[in-house]
Parts: sequence; C-alpha cells; structure tokens
Amino acid sequence: MTKANPQLIAVGDNCLDAYLTKGFVTVGGNALNVAVQWRRRGLNARYFGALGPDAEADIMLAAIREAGLDGSDIEIRPGASAVTLLVDDAGERRFLLESLGVGEAYIPSAERYEALRQADWVHLGTNSNQELVRRLVADGVPFSIDVSTRHFDLSLDGVPLVFASGPDRPDDPVEPLIAHFAQAGARRAVITCGKRGSFYAEANTVVMAGSMPVPVVDTCGAGDSFIATFIMSRFFEGLSEQAALDRSALRASETCTHLGGFPQPIRSIPGWLLAKYDSVIRTTDGADR
Repeated sequence: MTKANPQLIAVGDNCLDAYLTKGFVTVGGNALNVAVQWRRRGLNARYFGALGPDAEADIMLAAIREAGLDGSDIEIRPGASAVTLLVDDAGERRFLLESLGVGEAYIPSAERYEALRQADWVHLGTNSNQELVRRLVADGVPFSIDVSTRHFDLSLDGVPLVFASGPDRPDDPVEPLIAHFAQAGARRAVITCGKRGSFYAEANTVVMAGSMPVPVVDTCGAGDSFIATFIMSRFFEGLSEQAALDRSALRASETCTHLGGFPQPIRSIPGWLLAKYDSVIRTTDGADR
C-alpha cells in the first residue's frame, strides 16, 4: 500500500548511553531511534516510552524534543531511567552495564494504547512486553517488533513483521533463523547480518541485499535506521522488497558516520553520573578512560 502521511508510532526502549572511553553521553534506544529517524524524514511520528523522575530523564527529554518529538508522549514513572555504560573500540561498542530502568516491559497507558490501535504502523523496540505484543495481534494492529536481543523469548504467532540480527559470516546459514520465525508464526521477517547484508522472508520467498561499506564512526543506531527506512519504504511508499532493503542499507550506513543513534548535540558525561556508577566503572575491566 501507499500512503502520503501515515501515523507512525514507536514504543518501548530509550536509554542514556555513556561512552566511558570517550567521555560523552548520547541519547538512544531502539524504539526512540526509530521514531527519531521517521521524524527526520518529515514523517508523522510519535514515540511512547517511560522515564524516571531523575536527572538522566532531563537529558533525554531535551534530546527527544530537539529531535522534533513530543515530550508529552513520554510517561514519567516511579523508578530510574535507563542507562548504558559502554566502552568503544574503533566504532564497535562493548557494554559494561545495561540498566533498563522503568522502560523494562513497558506497556503504554490506556489513552496511548488507543492511539496505537488507530495508527497506520507501530514498531516495538527491544525488550518488549509479551502482553502488549498479544494485544496488538488480537486488535489487528499493523506492527513490527525488534527481537535482535531476544530471538526466542516472545510469542510471535500472528506478528506481522519481526526484525532480527543474524550471522555476519557468509558460511553461517541464515535459513534456520528464518525458518524459526516462520514456525513461530511471524508473517514476515527481516534479518540484518552486518557487513554480509540483509534478508527479507515472507512465505516461500527470500530476498537478499548487500550492505553499504562506509568509514565507521559509531555503529549505534544503524539497525534502527534500517528498520525505520524499511517500514516506510516497503509498506507506505510501495517499494519492492529488494529496493526497500537497498535503501535501508544506505540509511544504516549513513548512521554509522556520526556519533549516536541519530544526530544530536554531544554532551560530556556529567560528574554526577560517573559518581553514581563509580563502583561499576572501577570494577569492570576495560573501562579506564
């Protein structure tokens, strides 16, 4: 189908990423990155997620608003905002800590869920709630879910589209993963395999596309740019599976050329954040700054 101005909503994870080896923080998270990429293309996009009543949320809300998203769509819930501590090695990230905070297993409020039911497409980020997945299936909402960090944890029966990471070695078969998602009941699957490229699978059809090599600054958010682009290109602009994969690979490669999951002001790590996680930083190998 084609539609000029679809209502797109991304739901789920957000995070304050602290790059310890480089001394800065960026704002991201799969669902948030997808929503921002849609907004950057001038699309009618919203982001639903949760933050805690803390200083981390102040930083993230500022970045969310700067990206053109409505900060009032974010729910402030008792608890802590999500934080990730990373070290960086030539653009490749290594995680020292991933605290999901109040966004873990997030389910939107009743009012926000009604907006999901009316949306043209919903994307669920990683660490999605099983109950939310089943409700969307039952209500016939067109949606996708990123299962890259948990391929086999959720019931996928009736899910319209899953995105997942796959093997990047050419001699490692991707077919077993595609078969798993089909057997689990997912109607379509997109498997991204790093430099190897990507695969689209639906029924008995599998389409493959290559990657777009670029000098890598930071791989954070590349897969999210791929997801945002594929959904719009395939389902609302009417591109073929092959053309949608190719365009998505191009957008993903562009994201690798800047810091963070989307262009944003780069902020130094606040001293209070380093103090808050001092015990983790001091006891984790490779975190020396």
